[in-house]
Amino acid sequence: MPSSYELYYWPSIQGRGEFVRLALEEGGARYVDVARGKVGTAAMMKMLKGSKRQAPLFAPPFLKHGSLVIAQTANVLAYLGPRLKLVPADEGLRAHALEIQLTLADLVAEAHDTHHPIGVDLYYEDQTAEAKKRAAEFVAKRIPKFLGWLEARLAHNGGRHLIGGRVSYVDLSAFQVVAGLTYAFPNGMAAVKRRIPKLLALHDGVAARPRIAAYLASDRRIPFNEDGIFRHYPELDPKNHRPSAHD
Repeated sequence: MPSSYELYYWPSIQGRGEFVRLALEEGGARYVDVARGKVGTAAMMKMLKGSKRQAPLFAPPFLKHGSLVIAQTANVLAYLGPRLKLVPADEGLRAHALEIQLTLADLVAEAHDTHHPIGVDLYYEDQTAEAKKRAAEFVAKRIPKFLGWLEARLAHNGGRHLIGGRVSYVDLSAFQVVAGLTYAFPNGMAAVKRRIPKLLALHDGVAARPRIAAYLASDRRIPFNEDGIFRHYPELDPKNHRPSAHD
């Protein structure tokens, strides 16, 4: 297989593609973020439709490596993990890494649904009242549950990494989740941060890694914005958030 990769994702948002970008950056991989080129979005849309040689794809992100095209974020990361040395060699630990990544995918989907609780084809302004209800439940109950689980996984593994003894793609993904939730719900995250010291330390440690720090400071890192998954709407993040006592 060739040493370079082609990543296909929307060119103006971090979204689900960012989890793949972080792995490629930390792994020191040679890659092209195709849709950010002049004709890249058209190329991505063409590939989504498929061809005689390639089955149609449901949605980006997807990764092209040689003749192989792989979709679904967790699946892409499971493929990249061993090739970029971002997952342990042990088969059981690799399965646990995928388990964690799939759980993070659930969290990402729920975060998205805070601002689009009725339908993705409606504008946020068409469902703001419902979004306020959904966001209140998400911040009070779901964020503490998901992040509390990550904190427990870190504690179970010694406190520094989610699996194994060195950084893995799930550590990078946990960093992105914490960063995204902090952008979208700064007040909600402030209310829960005392419960997740190990997770916050993991976030800071990933951000300080040389390749990740260089990436975050570059124009390759698309800023968070209100077109992506993690969006900051002040009306969805009031200052009186109280995390659930049961989570």
